[in-house]
Amino acid sequence: MRIARLSLGASARGMTHQGGAPSSESGSSPAPADGRPTGRVYLRPPEHADRGEFIAVMRASRSFHRPWATAPTDDEAFNAYLADSRRPDFEAMLVCRREDGAVLGFFNLSHITRGSLQSAYLGYAVGSAYAHQGYMREGIELVLCEAFLALRLHRIEANIQPGNHASIALACGAGFSREGFSPRYLKIGGRGRDHERWAIVSEDWRARAVSRGIPVDP
Repeated sequence: MRIARLSLGASARGMTHQGGAPSSESGSSPAPADGRPTGRVYLRPPEHADRGEFIAVMRASRSFHRPWATAPTDDEAFNAYLADSRRPDFEAMLVCRREDGAVLGFFNLSHITRGSLQSAYLGYAVGSAYAHQGYMREGIELVLCEAFLALRLHRIEANIQPGNHASIALACGAGFSREGFSPRYLKIGGRGRDHERWAIVSEDWRARAVSRGIPVDP
């Protein structure tokens, strides 16, 4: 786990994971002239102390997430999420609000593959009380900084159900491109569900970051 506390506002640095677990968040937030997020959120790893708040947020959001994602809503599922977060091929990141530290949602990078591929799958979900306020849009920019700068990955893929327009908007707004369609790709809620494959590679992310004034490595 490399990420400690990641925030573009200050420094540039489960779910039972589906390849691209969708969020129901599509709102945008105002940005300064250099194009960086306003710094309302930061990312950090989940801890045992987050159990009560995390489960409460996700439990209150069950109908909001259905049928797009399945997030941990009890102790057993949260324990499994914590265990996943300790694996070398999994990066779990809570999205927290800077003003009060509230847990708003999460992003996961799973199935991190090294060697010639250097890739991972992105999953995410936001609590229903925090949706449509731009928090996840700020958060995904931090995740991509982590993925491409700290983890040195080359490709990030998010698999999203075609009807999840808010999640598609979030990925598209972060520079992801639609690469294809996978019928009955993942079983969610007891059903195999179609997904679209959205992805971004490091070269495209860097070009976009430079155009928005976000510092990147040479």
